[in-house]
Amino acid sequence: MTQSIMIGVDIGTTGIRSVAYRLDGSATAIQTEEYPLFTDQSGVAEQDAGTIVMALEAVVTRTVKLLKEEASQVKGVAFSSVLHSFLAIGADGRPLSRLMTWADTRGQIFLEEFKEKLDTVASYHRTGCPMHPMYSLLKIYWFKQQKPELFAKTAYFGTIKDFVFHRFTGTRVVDKSVASGTGCYNLQSLEWDEEILKLLEISKEQMPTVVPTTTQYPLEETMAQRLGLPAGLPVIIGAGDGMLANVGVGAVKKGQINITIGTSGAIRMAADEPKTDEKRRTWCYNLAEERWMLGGAINNGGISFRWIKDKFAETEQRVAEKLGLDSYALLANYAEKVPAGSNGLIILPFFTGERAPYWNADARGVFFGLTLNHDKRHMIRAVLEGICYRMKSVLLSLEDITGKAEEIRVSGSFTRSEVWLQILSDVLGREICVPNVEEGAAFGAAILGFYTLGMVSSIDIAAEMVGIKKVFRPNEGNHASYEKLYNIYEQIYWNLQEQFKMIADFQRNEM
Repeated sequence: MTQSIMIGVDIGTTGIRSVAYRLDGSATAIQTEEYPLFTDQSGVAEQDAGTIVMALEAVVTRTVKLLKEEASQVKGVAFSSVLHSFLAIGADGRPLSRLMTWADTRGQIFLEEFKEKLDTVASYHRTGCPMHPMYSLLKIYWFKQQKPELFAKTAYFGTIKDFVFHRFTGTRVVDKSVASGTGCYNLQSLEWDEEILKLLEISKEQMPTVVPTTTQYPLEETMAQRLGLPAGLPVIIGAGDGMLANVGVGAVKKGQINITIGTSGAIRMAADEPKTDEKRRTWCYNLAEERWMLGGAINNGGISFRWIKDKFAETEQRVAEKLGLDSYALLANYAEKVPAGSNGLIILPFFTGERAPYWNADARGVFFGLTLNHDKRHMIRAVLEGICYRMKSVLLSLEDITGKAEEIRVSGSFTRSEVWLQILSDVLGREICVPNVEEGAAFGAAILGFYTLGMVSSIDIAAEMVGIKKVFRPNEGNHASYEKLYNIYEQIYWNLQEQFKMIADFQRNEM
């Protein structure tokens, strides 16, 4: 018996995933495509928006072809996308610059100057976004100060979401979810914040129109021909990848937390209304009407594991390739050979600065406790542990304002590693539930798409569609060790504040 199909597309930091889902939640076709992230200078993390659009067209086209006769059952395409990007667009609709991603921290040099012009406490409670260079707010300010000629030519200040959606539908709009992650959107008035736009010297007309995450527009005819889909097919704008990851793993109700570790990492909990933190440690973004997400994200998740692999494990990569093994899995097995706590080796994985809960773009990576007894295995495990320490600091901050979570679910590429999942459970001292879905954000986009078209009654249906395939429980002895080391880790961070700024200034001037 044939079922209706929704193509959920997740536009990520380093690649795109297109997954065709049947109405019962089963995936019937999956395609992926990667694209480069340009990090050729300190603080730079850019991408080519045109390349992303081409990758998007490619994965959707291949997905449709894989569906064969089921392609006739496709009812729509729904988008998930990264947050905090910035793109300057000319009057002809073409980019005037590369896309600045969330990891681009060049706006940090204007942070103190910007703070003198804006009440950052008041703006945080209006926008739900702490003051940090990852947000479009400081990216636009940096662009204005550093690229005045291009700034003057900019017709639209956008994100990758509205750029892609315009290519697919001919309509320039952005969803409330992505808008709420720019630092320029007022959560109370549900409009672009007038004070911030005035400070940036841009008009509302230069910003994309903000629409609900359930907004749909028809697929443009020329694009439809290239994709192999019918013109006029509903294209649902969707939401940010983090919020949709929660939907995709069924963590959509109060008391449920989703911990995601991919390239970066985040912890999120659903709420019925926008809520901010008196200490400004967490953010607040929109998911759907009357549904918000509270949480915090870290810069350095899987990107830290990739760093240790690329810089220190060339031999292991060659061995894994010859044996047909996954190189990350091989390194995780190395990590399992040393005890919890890596014999006192601690890493602060601040390779690209840091976001929640410290919001310190000047933070830098630190190995602490190295002795002659430590080897590559200890370093690998210390990286995995360091990322988990980061997640613990965010979790404690979030639960400080929401209360203790009733259930913790996980998503992202790290769920493929049982070693890493056990380390997370041991560090947190909590049970970790692994859902039986692989593609959290893409599945979340598809569910939001089905909901938009009236095929499911609520996005809460995700909780019923997603089961738990495995539960990790903490080893009490390991947890006790991690509690001691986490306390040391916290002290290292706070004792290095002046030195972080000094070395970051040096690197900006020398690199």
